Amino acid sequence: MPDFKPTGYNSVSPYLVVTDAAAMLRFMEQVFGAKLLRSYPGESGRIMHAEARIDDTVVMFADGNTQWPPIASNVHVYVPDVDETWRRALAAGGRPVQEPVQKQDEDKRGGVQDPGGTTWWISTQVG
Repeated sequence: MPDFKPTGYNSVSPYLVVTDAAAMLRFMEQVFGAKLLRSYPGESGRIMHAEARIDDTVVMFADGNTQWPPIASNVHVYVPDVDETWRRALAAGGRPVQEPVQKQDEDKRGGVQDPGGTTWWISTQVG
């Protein structure tokens, strides 16, 4: 039976429609080491569709338009060091939402909004 999905892709991927896909891609590269897999420019040079890999997950995204307006989204990412990732996120132009802190569960978690409008919840399991 032929593969029903591209090699190395996961079965479920977030699809983010954002205000500035190019800025979000730069943010993902700087903060999470994302690797661009493919990108298709639309009219006026904005991104019509793109895909980037963060660790074991493919994130799909595009610039919003009148037919598909940007939608505020939240994405959760486990990282090896939440504090270091938090610092990289702020240095990459992220807006702080919540400084990393451990609450009632085993994760130390913080939130930052990227220049494209997506809020990234980053966490490391600490105990």
